[in-house]
Amino acid sequence: MSKAACVFLLLIFFTGISAKAQNKDSLLSAATLNECVQYALSHQPTIQQSLLDEQIVEAGIKTRLADWYPQINLDYTVQHYFKAPKTVTGTGTFSALKNISSAYFSVNQNIFNPDVLLASRTANNVRAQVRQFTTNNKIYVVLDVSKAFYDVLLSAQQINLVNEDIARLDRSVKDAYNQYKAGVVDKTDYKRAQISLNNARAEKKQYEEALTAKFSVLKLLMGYPQEDSFHLVYDSLQLQSEINIDTLQQVNYANRIEFKILQTQQSLLQANLKYYKWSFFPTLSAFGNYNLSYANNNFSKLYNETFPSSYIGLTLSFPIFQGGKRTWQIRGANLELDRLQYNFQSLRDSIQSEYTQALSTYKSYLNDYYVQRDNLDLATDVYNTINLQYKAGVKTYLEVIIAESDLRTTQVNYLNALYQVLSSKLDVEKALGTLTY
Repeated sequence: MSKAACVFLLLIFFTGISAKAQNKDSLLSAATLNECVQYALSHQPTIQQSLLDEQIVEAGIKTRLADWYPQINLDYTVQHYFKAPKTVTGTGTFSALKNISSAYFSVNQNIFNPDVLLASRTANNVRAQVRQFTTNNKIYVVLDVSKAFYDVLLSAQQINLVNEDIARLDRSVKDAYNQYKAGVVDKTDYKRAQISLNNARAEKKQYEEALTAKFSVLKLLMGYPQEDSFHLVYDSLQLQSEINIDTLQQVNYANRIEFKILQTQQSLLQANLKYYKWSFFPTLSAFGNYNLSYANNNFSKLYNETFPSSYIGLTLSFPIFQGGKRTWQIRGANLELDRLQYNFQSLRDSIQSEYTQALSTYKSYLNDYYVQRDNLDLATDVYNTINLQYKAGVKTYLEVIIAESDLRTTQVNYLNALYQVLSSKLDVEKALGTLTY
């Protein structure tokens, strides 16, 4: 193998390693909610498609606006007659030269053209519209990723609770077994403790499988490789402090991206109406031509002599009658604008209903959160008291199991309430149009 080939293969090898290293560097090892959201906004396929749509629209706008620039063309021809045509005049008959060539330069400049004018007037609105579609997609990505993040946290916290439960039950099994061996209690306490421990271990397995599935959903929503993994970073106290929102806020429709999209659509329809009105005006363009003509019976001497010509002018095209087409186009454009007003009305009603439902759900979950938080304190105190009384021989082990079950249920209810209120808060922020990213 030659030295050049070896160098080429080494270059390809190290380039591949570098690309893989860069790809690995872009992955997460640990991520907060904000980092998950930012990763999704940079990698989620829907967002990437929206950004490409912006570029596609921009290319289309530039294509339409290019018609405002001078259009320059060159036509070149070479022609040979096998049998030259004849021209008959009053003075005789003349044969055309057998070899003819011409170079035809033309320049055309639009001065007034409804199509080009429409493209110019609507360019900014078209850009705004496609950016608004991207913003709308980003809002839903933030909403979905945030909820999936909370869902994963819920399962992770449930696993932590089960681990604590397993540790407690494992101690209870040992204590009950030792008491059974010592003849203090019968074997039912030991067996009940073992049953509870087995159930807790089975429950842990269920939560672990649920966590795997929910993490897969989170990675899907983020556009994160399924074969790679990371762990979530969160502050429980911060999560608890973020549950509150001002419930006295009123809906401002202008904050909603859907309302902005409708406003942009209205501007485009108004521009379309003007376009149809402009169709009653003539189109005007300027042109200039420069021609180089060559002719000779001898092909080798075709370009020995040139016959140039040039001229400039204006083209005015005035559509006089088109069967009422333009009138009906204007009427249709006005009807589309009228129809759009019902979209505004429907959207306002929909936003108000969405906000009312989201706020009601949030208030309900918030109240449930406060109730479950108080219940958790009570259940913890009850369990600790009964457990001490059992060890002192005052209470039966059945009462310990009941207290343990109540505590476990209350802990799960508290976690569910916390993450439900956090998720419902996101829905309220979306309804208000204040969900940020």
